[in-house]
Amino acid sequence: MKTLNDWLSHLETAHSAGLIDMGLSRVGEVKTAMNLNPQCPVIVVAGTNGKGSVCAFLTQIYKQAGFKVGTLTSPHLLTFNERIAVNAEPVSDETIVASFERIEAARGDISLTYFEFNTLAAVDIFMREQVDVMVLEVGLGGRLDAVNIFDADCAVVTSIDLDHQSFLGDTVEQVGYEKAGVFRSGKPAICGQNPPPESLRRHAENIGAELLLIKRDFDFSKLEQQQWSFHFHPQSGRLFSDGLKRNRNALPIPALRGAYQLNNAACALAVIECLNHKLPIDIGSIKRGLLLVSNPGRFQVLPGRPLVILDVGHNPHAARALRQGLMALPFAQKRTAVFSILADKDIDQVLDIVKDQFDEWYIAPLHLPRGMDTDSLNRKLAEHNIGNITCFNNIQTAFEAALAASSENDRITVFGSFHTVAEVMATL
Repeated sequence: MKTLNDWLSHLETAHSAGLIDMGLSRVGEVKTAMNLNPQCPVIVVAGTNGKGSVCAFLTQIYKQAGFKVGTLTSPHLLTFNERIAVNAEPVSDETIVASFERIEAARGDISLTYFEFNTLAAVDIFMREQVDVMVLEVGLGGRLDAVNIFDADCAVVTSIDLDHQSFLGDTVEQVGYEKAGVFRSGKPAICGQNPPPESLRRHAENIGAELLLIKRDFDFSKLEQQQWSFHFHPQSGRLFSDGLKRNRNALPIPALRGAYQLNNAACALAVIECLNHKLPIDIGSIKRGLLLVSNPGRFQVLPGRPLVILDVGHNPHAARALRQGLMALPFAQKRTAVFSILADKDIDQVLDIVKDQFDEWYIAPLHLPRGMDTDSLNRKLAEHNIGNITCFNNIQTAFEAALAASSENDRITVFGSFHTVAEVMATL
């Protein structure tokens, strides 16, 4: 019998040599063959950045309210199981293997990608676990992503910026249209960016989705003493027969660090208001969820000294958020970047945005087909007039050297890719 690792090795090359293959027809046929029709509310979360955090907020708040929550996220940091969680706990190898075998039996001669197997397995497992709510994070884009074979009772687009241009287009309007593909007619469609791209607004209008915009239909404000408030005041109220308007005041600042997390938390609370008639939630569960939420690698500040920050940000939008987060931290004597990035990312803009936040750079290649080699990384940093660069064979060695060279008043930031952070997490 195949182990989970056997399966994953097979899936990495089984379909078009592991390449991304967008489209819903193949995976949709297998979904039908397996009769995967969730009976519980389904929340679909798309966006350039912030998807994982919104999923983490929703998962923890629903869990605190006593609901059983199935959460699909990607990519993973250390183990594949992280992608398929029930009540915030990754499911077992055996559970995933059993699901993969059911998919294999149902697919006939239809070829599926790694991510399509992942998506089908998640929903198959959640249905068997009889979860009360499913939170599904889009892998790439929205319209043609495997997650979009499932109809959202409430859809979220957290943010819209350029990333994965070869798949999603090289204008924000094109990207906005792709992400809006997860909206459904007559259902709430939450957008955490205002103004949104015109393409997203128009698509919501054309299909009759109920678009809820931050700063118009819901909002948040920071209060004193480490608190904030959330306001929900939908403009149209078509979906909210009780004319639901609600203020939730004096909420605790979320456990996830970074000023932008209030925007993500507000998106999550807007979902909770929209689905409150199906999944009623009390204020205590919201407060506990905000305090207990965890999403490793998103401006994650490790305990101890020197201060170490792990951030999976790998595009310009994430780099701006990282810079903002670093600027809000206390003074550090020496600021070291442990950095590597994939070759298909916009390294020029990322470097341009964050380079003033570091005094020293420790770089290393990511040993992956898409990883940038040391020479290319070095060349890019030189083009941006970045000095004080030390090269290493791998991220693990770079991080250990940064720790050894830092005193307790210094700061180390590990960033540039999920893979960069994952290599450091494996050493910790």
